[in-house]
Amino acid sequence: MKKRKFGLALSLVLAAGTILGACGNNDAKKDETTGDNGKNTEETFKVAMVTDVGGIDDKSFNQSAWKGIQEFGEENGLEKGQDGYNYLQSQSDADYTTNLNSLARQDFNLVFGIGFMMAEAVNEIAGQQKDAHFGIVDSVVEQPNVASVLFKEQEASFLAGVAAGLATESNKIGFIGGMKSEVIERFEAGFLAGVKAVNADANVDVQYAEAFDKAEIGQSIASRMYSSGTDVIFHAAGATGNGLFKEARDLKMKNPSKNYWAIGVDSDQEAEGVVTIDGKKHNVIITSALKRVDVAVKDLSTKAKEGNFPGGETTVYGLAEDGVGLAKINDEVAAKADIEAKVKEFEEKIKNGDITVPGTLKDLKNFSVK
Repeated sequence: MKKRKFGLALSLVLAAGTILGACGNNDAKKDETTGDNGKNTEETFKVAMVTDVGGIDDKSFNQSAWKGIQEFGEENGLEKGQDGYNYLQSQSDADYTTNLNSLARQDFNLVFGIGFMMAEAVNEIAGQQKDAHFGIVDSVVEQPNVASVLFKEQEASFLAGVAAGLATESNKIGFIGGMKSEVIERFEAGFLAGVKAVNADANVDVQYAEAFDKAEIGQSIASRMYSSGTDVIFHAAGATGNGLFKEARDLKMKNPSKNYWAIGVDSDQEAEGVVTIDGKKHNVIITSALKRVDVAVKDLSTKAKEGNFPGGETTVYGLAEDGVGLAKINDEVAAKADIEAKVKEFEEKIKNGDITVPGTLKDLKNFSVK
């Protein structure tokens, strides 16, 4: 009889221990979980991106996005690869859906599609992978598991236009666009407005390469512009713009006494303008219109990691949010002091709302700083 009572008591103790242990494990899992699907934890949050055809080393848009992801990964103790942060490069637009789907299946907590050309692919895969979170840069995808990111590119390119309008000596300025779209139109409209604000006598030659990955086309357009007397060219063309820099460097080497200025885009492209003449380094890049894709990607990744993923929402980054801006002015530019003073003046006016920079060519027609 005593043995039976002892056995029953032991069974009850073991059962209670099992129940408590199970509750403890569930509580532990709840403590670790930061997302709504049980996958996002402090230790395992992973983020990745898919480039557009410009590639990871386009010295511009994609490279800036990757910089933001790298910084996020390093600050959170992650390593590059399938278990931390990573990217897949697209050789053509046919790779977009495959790459996005691949990263989602690898259980990355947040997958970015970089560039407006990826909007359709993000929309498709987000609809299939409803438990995954996606980010789209430069477009809007209306899905509950997609966070859309836009920029006020016109504000940065306006400042670049101010720099071009004050730096030109020939009053002939060039703009090279990649592919026509709402995004590049914002660059164009803002740039033309900036030039107009400081130099009513300047003319801007606008040409489109219809590609973001063709440096040879960018160089060909730049060659025609410079040969016609243009002395400042701004590009918003991704890797195509690398051809502009090459042409400017080559011409400067041949004729050091003449100015062949260029203005970069997205990231600070100063390093692409270095040319050595008679043992002395010069730089053909005046400045760059900064589009801080790195800031936006890092910001959105942090929000998602903290359980605040803005799915179904669109976040817009402008001057006020430090999402766009202008890089430092080249010391070799004769009008550097004037440019810096005007840039500072217009920055304040834009941030204060005293000036609304046009984001379309239609709005540009009625634009005035007076």
